[in-house]
Amino acid sequence: MRRWVADDRAPFAALGADPAVMEHFPSLHDRATSEATIERFERHLSEHGWGVWALERTDTGEFIGFTGLTPVPEDVPVASDVEVGWRLARRHWGHGFASEAATAALGVAFDDLGLPDVVSFTSHANVRSQAVMRRIGLRRRPDADFDHPRFPDWPGRRHVVYGVTAEQWREGARGAEPPAGTVGS
Repeated sequence: MRRWVADDRAPFAALGADPAVMEHFPSLHDRATSEATIERFERHLSEHGWGVWALERTDTGEFIGFTGLTPVPEDVPVASDVEVGWRLARRHWGHGFASEAATAALGVAFDDLGLPDVVSFTSHANVRSQAVMRRIGLRRRPDADFDHPRFPDWPGRRHVVYGVTAEQWREGARGAEPPAGTVGS
């Protein structure tokens, strides 16, 4: 995880324009949207010292995506102030990079910032991201699921919510979610 650099702009734009990467989002991102997003990420990092970081492979230095912490938008009905998220280029899926990076972001949230809890949410059909959420120790919160208010007509508007408290994190609950259908799931 690192700060954004100028060379990240083109591969970040490619990430947002890839239909497979953006399958669980309402639309692809054009170059202007990608540029504005990086600017927003950088501004938040500069102002707060935490946020969304660029990801690069340690062996090659190649930009592969992003991970980080973002304030939950006020119009999203989730009882937490901060969300952990990630997005990786398709060729880097399945190597554990998202889990590794998101775990590091959670470390910042709890160990450095002292946050009480963190959530993550995604479209109900995004099983890959839900698998990452479970691997990094987030627990399903079905009572918190919601229809995304910004996309009322989008078929993927139903979102599932996962979360972890600082106490659960410190107890090492990472990846310890009970199997579906059991008590606590």
